[in-house]
Amino acid sequence: MTDETQTEEFSRGMVVVAHADDAEFGCSGTVAKLCSEGWEMVYVLCTDGSKGSSDRDMTQAKLSSIRRAEQTEAGKVLGLKDVAFLDHEDSMLQPTLELRKDIAREIRRHRPDVLITTYPARSLDGKGWGVGHPDHIAAGEAALSAVFPSARDHMTFPDLLEAGFEPHKVAEAWIMGHPEPDHWVDVTKHMDTSLNALFKHTSQLSGRPEDEIREMMKKGRRERAIGKGMQYAEAFRKFTFNR
Repeated sequence: MTDETQTEEFSRGMVVVAHADDAEFGCSGTVAKLCSEGWEMVYVLCTDGSKGSSDRDMTQAKLSSIRRAEQTEAGKVLGLKDVAFLDHEDSMLQPTLELRKDIAREIRRHRPDVLITTYPARSLDGKGWGVGHPDHIAAGEAALSAVFPSARDHMTFPDLLEAGFEPHKVAEAWIMGHPEPDHWVDVTKHMDTSLNALFKHTSQLSGRPEDEIREMMKKGRRERAIGKGMQYAEAFRKFTFNR
């Protein structure tokens, strides 16, 4: 499938992930491209990012604050409209009704046409993102459940309606890390922006040389572009919902 992200009827997108830096690793080329085309793009981060450090002197509160600041700066590089922090505990995320409601609230608030999230299952055959982080799986499951039917139906979470959050129907969901993608986005012109956003997540790059990270990211996107007529691509499984 060729790149079809310039559909004129779409102008708003949302990315729902577990942690700060998940989107930068997984779809920031696509986000940079859509922002450059005038889309309003919003990130929703499900966890507080308080566990991802090997530093024994680090505290959860300090790490959470660092990662929030890093994600905010990465969002500025990409041109995001907003970043919503749901602050569920890192490494403990579950696809609960509470999480689903929190995501549904953000969907109703920002009213995206397209929602991008992580693959909500493990892939043990070497395809996709492999064994996966349980928080990524939980975020993807909760996000898709929020899209359909929770954000759509006015009688689901009626207190959201009472608070002024009108129902909203998302048109498409794009799944990162799916073992069988069917939608490829040409990010060739946006690799530098994608990488510049990623490099804002200093706390998560483990002191690895910038050149090494840059080549790793380019290599993955070159491989996804093979046979697609693109130099660099990001790949998704696309699901369309009746509006």
